[in-house]
Amino acid sequence: MAAPVARDQELELSIDSLAYGGNGVARLNGFVVFVRRGLPGDLVRARVTKVRRNHAEALAVEVLQPGPERVEAPCAHYPACGGCRFQDLAYEAQAAAKQEQVADALRRIGGIADPPLEPIVTAVEVFHYRNKMEYSFTATPAGPALGLHKAGRWDEVLEIERCWLTTDLGNALRDAVRDWARAERLEAYDQAEHTGYLRHLVLREGRNTGQMLVQLVTAEGERFDRDELVEVLRRFAEVCSIHWAVNDSPAEVTNLPTTLLWGEDAIEEELCGLRFRVRPNAFLQTNTAMAERLYDLAGEYAALTGQESVYDLYCGIGTIGLTMASKALTVWGVEVSEESVACALENADLNGIANAAFFAGEVGASLEELRDRAGPPDVVVVDPPRAGLSGKALRRLGRLEAPRLVYVSCNPTTLAGNVKELGRDWGYRLERVRSLDMFPHTPHVESVSLLTRS
Repeated sequence: MAAPVARDQELELSIDSLAYGGNGVARLNGFVVFVRRGLPGDLVRARVTKVRRNHAEALAVEVLQPGPERVEAPCAHYPACGGCRFQDLAYEAQAAAKQEQVADALRRIGGIADPPLEPIVTAVEVFHYRNKMEYSFTATPAGPALGLHKAGRWDEVLEIERCWLTTDLGNALRDAVRDWARAERLEAYDQAEHTGYLRHLVLREGRNTGQMLVQLVTAEGERFDRDELVEVLRRFAEVCSIHWAVNDSPAEVTNLPTTLLWGEDAIEEELCGLRFRVRPNAFLQTNTAMAERLYDLAGEYAALTGQESVYDLYCGIGTIGLTMASKALTVWGVEVSEESVACALENADLNGIANAAFFAGEVGASLEELRDRAGPPDVVVVDPPRAGLSGKALRRLGRLEAPRLVYVSCNPTTLAGNVKELGRDWGYRLERVRSLDMFPHTPHVESVSLLTRS
């Protein structure tokens, strides 16, 4: 049967809920339409942008009647900026929608009729919570500026005057770099034409230590005065580490080798009473306050007594494993990023932790060797990327037959698929799940799950 809508058709739609990913869900005689910029309870006029056999996609062009949870967004750049999706949705409604998205994924994809879902851990700070920001340079009549990509656009950058996700310090540093770039008459890189010089600015902030790392990313060649940049940035007492990276490829990336221009090669952050060194490319949860709650929850689910061997897979800079080390017999971490592993080893030394070891390698390829070296685990903690556990990594994880598995997820759909496979093929039962809102005003939701095997 043909879809009951056509591309570019305008419709009046009532938004029922939010789908995972952030679009509103409307139904037209049972046919699902996903509506960007539609919020629950809204009556909108929407233009159809895509039509599929089982659903359509549309953009809300006018809110005819706002829903009861629609609020005024505080940011002057909203909704043009792609950094936030839901500043105009009351925070309580955001949290409730994220909780339901985790439950829905576990029911629909995981096949669990009644998921053991505990109340969501809501954000400590609704705004100004990010400890890392990546800005892109863009050309303006006044000279180079710094901003974030426009919503839905990879090729357009919106100049940002005040970002509500970072701190006052982060906003001031961004503006200082912009002013320096204009004074030096440097040119912003043009992603479409592959011309120009200045590409990105990365700011990492130790929220509990007050330390700041700055990384400038440019095209090839040293076309700026290092000393002048360092002088500008050192006016901020919090800046401890200044790096420069060169990106000579068309790809929009910042995870690059860096040259230290001034200061320490890393900053420090404090989490759960431990100190962690953070280099430019090391992974660290971008919401410090909520990361501490996530690590506390993972430790609660691990239920360590001091006698357990713990595997910390996708360990990053060792944050989860090291926060568990005092309650474990041994901790063994695996991470593909050599820079993150170097940080993890440093962090163990920094905190005087002698019962944790970390290794660089792909998780799926490393588990058999790790088991031969460390013996079988009593508890396994996994914190995989958004794609979840790959087939090989999941199969080798299953073969470990660890009695307890703590799964930290940033994607409820891949979590649900992995939970289903772990139950069907490897005898694991989902005992507990708790969502955490690490990223208010975005569609993203984190969760911690406990799976046991008897």
